Amino acid sequence: MKGLKTLLAAVGRSRFLKYALVIMAGVVLVGFVGENSILSHMQNKVRISELDAEIAKYRKLYEIDRQKMDRLDRDPKAIEEIARERYFMKHADEDIFVFNEGGAEIDTTSNETVK
Repeated sequence: MKGLKTLLAAVGRSRFLKYALVIMAGVVLVGFVGENSILSHMQNKVRISELDAEIAKYRKLYEIDRQKMDRLDRDPKAIEEIARERYFMKHADEDIFVFNEGGAEIDTTSNETVK
């Protein structure tokens, strides 16, 4: 307690120390305390850059899907291609052989045909 009293007495006597103490307190408050601090601004900038990267990724995926949809609208053979590749549909006179590298079994016993 004596050290604090002597420190305050020294600050009270020196005009320079008063200003230096107030400036340091202001820098600490603005820089490190509160929701508008420099640290929170830096964290927000990092989060914004992450979100911008995510937006770019989803825009790219959207464009790929949009191109696929346009192809489906223009090309009737695209529907047949998707039916054959994804749903293992076939013409009545065809046999389908599915090679699966992942080890999971695929049911190809359905007799659905592509018209």
